[in-house]
Amino acid sequence: MSLIKSISGIRGTIGGRPGEGLSPLDIVKFTAAFARFINETTTKNHRTIVVGRDARLSGSMVKSLVCGTLTGMGFDVVDIDLASTPTTELAVTGEDACGGLILTASHNPRQWNALKLLNEKGEFLNAEEGAKVLEIAADDDFTFAEVDDLGSVYTNTTYNRRHIDQVLALPLVDVEAIRKANFTVAVDAVNSVGGVVIPQLLKALGVKNIVELNCTATGQFAHTPEPIPENLGDIARTVKESGADVGFVVDPDVDRLAIISDGGDFFGEEYTLVAVADYVLAHTPGNTVSNLSSSRALRDVTVKHGGSYSAAAVGEVNVTTKMKETGAVIGGEGNGGVIYPELHYGRDALVGVALFLTLMAKTGKKPSQLRKDYPAYDIYKTKIQLTPEIDVDAILEAVKESFKDEKITDIDGVKIDFSDSWVHLRKSNTEPIIRIYSEAHSMEDAKKLADKIGALVDKMVK
Repeated sequence: MSLIKSISGIRGTIGGRPGEGLSPLDIVKFTAAFARFINETTTKNHRTIVVGRDARLSGSMVKSLVCGTLTGMGFDVVDIDLASTPTTELAVTGEDACGGLILTASHNPRQWNALKLLNEKGEFLNAEEGAKVLEIAADDDFTFAEVDDLGSVYTNTTYNRRHIDQVLALPLVDVEAIRKANFTVAVDAVNSVGGVVIPQLLKALGVKNIVELNCTATGQFAHTPEPIPENLGDIARTVKESGADVGFVVDPDVDRLAIISDGGDFFGEEYTLVAVADYVLAHTPGNTVSNLSSSRALRDVTVKHGGSYSAAAVGEVNVTTKMKETGAVIGGEGNGGVIYPELHYGRDALVGVALFLTLMAKTGKKPSQLRKDYPAYDIYKTKIQLTPEIDVDAILEAVKESFKDEKITDIDGVKIDFSDSWVHLRKSNTEPIIRIYSEAHSMEDAKKLADKIGALVDKMVK
């Protein structure tokens, strides 16, 4: 059993003893702590919290506990039921609510679930706010409402449609161009909520030929749900065999978007954001942001359009904070997370689908052709296992000193930028390991760079 408490929420495997897995007692405790935090920090005069969930097998049970706890804390609950993470974010502002809870463990396997925490802007709590919620939960420092002050639950299942309508209304989404292109689009939604909302979006965009794979929201994930190449053999074959123009893959809560090119090749998860940003920047020049572990290709595309690129620490809230600071018109994360502030500050696969199809329709290019337009990079990812007594911070500081003549960024671990490559070292918050990400113009060169840095760390440890 696993239970991970972090500033971004609580996640764990369902069952087990309290404090060891994500048990009902843990769900109640953490929800109550969040409710107290919201009560003390919201600027709203009313007490309403939005709750949405993905299609996990435990979703209904977790939702019942969360809604019951929130009403027990004196909050009214707007239950939007099966809804994506970005849909829930939009529902918070749509309901003028004090905050929101998303019940999803994102790309984790079926035995996992989680509570993700939103403020009244429909955005994730920052580190300081998340730490405060953890402190309240650790101290059991909350008081439930008396009988006359209990909240109520209201069901509102219109937000999937509202989300789609808001995407269609974006000035850079050209529904008529997509309709005229007569695309055939394949979709793999891993049998979660994306199976409901992505086909609906495609139909609203005028796509008549939709090949659905794993689009029944049963929670019985048909494969490991993280949308990375090793898990997507079926959709790749489906695209190739059906002759589809493009394939879209989303994770269980629909905030990450992977693209399968015509012919069944992988477009590359890093290039979802790069392609969408290229289209956005061509029409609305400006700045961009991604996290330190994302591809340099976004920087190159941004410079091409006359904008300025900035890097943020890993984590969606860090990216959105930097986007606001720099006035970025587009940003996100290299795992297929597109953040388009024209709609909202959150990773949104629906926005990614609509903008990418518009790009295809307006250029007349298929994904395989578009991919050749962008700088060629490959990212290699590995990790170094350490013993608990090793001072990881000291190791990272020593690496930083070894490469002091290169461009160093240390807002999140240590990133070393070379002329044609980079390497990023980050310590894990949950185990004694150092994660190493490296990028170069070929996978072979990226691996060589990671191996070189890994050997240096091993030498330092010994």
